[in-house]
Amino acid sequence: MLCQLWSATTLGIEAVPVAIETNVSRGMPRFTVVGLPDVSVRESRDRIHAAIINSGFEFPRGAVTVNLAPADIRKEGTAFDLPIALSLLGAAGVAIRADLARQTVVMGELALDGTVRSVKGVLPVAVRAGADGQKHVIVPMANAGEAALVDDLKVYGVQSLSEGLAFFRRARDGPAVFRRRQQPSASSLPDHDLDFADVRGQEGAKRALEVAAAGGHNVLMIGSPGAGKTMLARRIATVLPSMSRVEALEVTKIHSVGGRLNGSALILRRPFRAPHHTISMAGLCGGGASPRPGEISLAHNGVLFMDELPEFRRAVLEVLRQPLEEGQITISRAAGSAVYPARFMLVASMNPCPCGYLSDPVRECVCSPAMIHRYHNRISGPLLDRIDVHLPVHPVAVGALSGRSGGMASEEMRDRVAAARDVQRRRLGDGSGAHCNAAMTTREVRRWCGLERDAALLLKEAVAKLRLSARGYERILRVARTIADLDAGHRARIKQEHLAEAIQYRSLDR
Repeated sequence: MLCQLWSATTLGIEAVPVAIETNVSRGMPRFTVVGLPDVSVRESRDRIHAAIINSGFEFPRGAVTVNLAPADIRKEGTAFDLPIALSLLGAAGVAIRADLARQTVVMGELALDGTVRSVKGVLPVAVRAGADGQKHVIVPMANAGEAALVDDLKVYGVQSLSEGLAFFRRARDGPAVFRRRQQPSASSLPDHDLDFADVRGQEGAKRALEVAAAGGHNVLMIGSPGAGKTMLARRIATVLPSMSRVEALEVTKIHSVGGRLNGSALILRRPFRAPHHTISMAGLCGGGASPRPGEISLAHNGVLFMDELPEFRRAVLEVLRQPLEEGQITISRAAGSAVYPARFMLVASMNPCPCGYLSDPVRECVCSPAMIHRYHNRISGPLLDRIDVHLPVHPVAVGALSGRSGGMASEEMRDRVAAARDVQRRRLGDGSGAHCNAAMTTREVRRWCGLERDAALLLKEAVAKLRLSARGYERILRVARTIADLDAGHRARIKQEHLAEAIQYRSLDR
């Protein structure tokens, strides 16, 4: 007898429907799973056998064949345990309503006693189920809130194999529809623990970071130890505007696939990721035998902070090139490839030399010119070219540290950043794919970054003196466009003062 149910697997952060076809026929007892299953799926045979017996059902005698279609896509993970067990019981003669089987997607890992455990990637599967017109989704109770983020989809959280079977038999003891809790809005979230008002001095650095946040520009801070680079970087997320629901769903899907979704609420705050400099290439860009999202994808729509940038291995740093240009990362393995979104704001810091005290007003540098040259060469020219803002951070005088006022607070800066982002969003439109000035294409730069006459002459002189590449030329224009957007009284062509400020943020080009 044959029984078919629906489940899904994930490729990147997108779900692919998988048909679970189970057939029980006469013959020598055996249990075969086909359709490119990985080790965890093949091991499900033993979990399913024990779960069915311990749930009070009779395991079918004979030859059992389970096909996971389409057979040319690799299936991995333990989420197929529950749908395979239910389809096996249906193939063994347990009544399962065919209309429900066609309209329901099932996921869940089985324990040996028949209880259902949480799994990864529930949100992308629920999104795909809703898009395909499915009406129901059965998931572990621990993942029900995650699936309930999708509108127009009935979610059933189950705690055991028996509850899952009761749904398909429409029994009275079957699971009830999971009621989605009211999601908090971004405005109702508690304030950040960090605030730019706590930073004494560093007004020039705060201004540069405001410009970077307003346009989504990448930043590299250069300064001696203790100057405040890390303190400034950790406060950048406090001035970024709130995510839209589309952005929040995309971020939540990435964390769901990565198994990092704590709780069931939608992620509303922009991510802030700060990997250690010992991180591997796979940890940063994602990968492994079964590709999983790395730090650059977990930072999507947020901030990736890389402290002590030259201490990262050069091969790891070069991985950043593709996502910084394209906003996504492609991971290719023998088993297949996966594409993860990776549009983030890179914030990095470094010392000016190995000892850290080059140009320090108090302490003397002990590094030779060759040591300084080798230290700077750890960051390749092409990578440095992709960083828009080069920001020197100088130590703060004791008098400024003891002052009462820390200058502009994060809330005021966030309002200015949000206003500038609104200008950019209206200018670029929803169909461009660019949400901020840093993501503008060459054609959009030519269209929207027009210069006044004196600004054009200044740029021509700067290109000649700094010997800028074509990429560096465009990045100066993007930053200047952002500075003009922050100028509330200016919306048209870029003025000379806007361009001059943008040029001074390219200090390493000198």
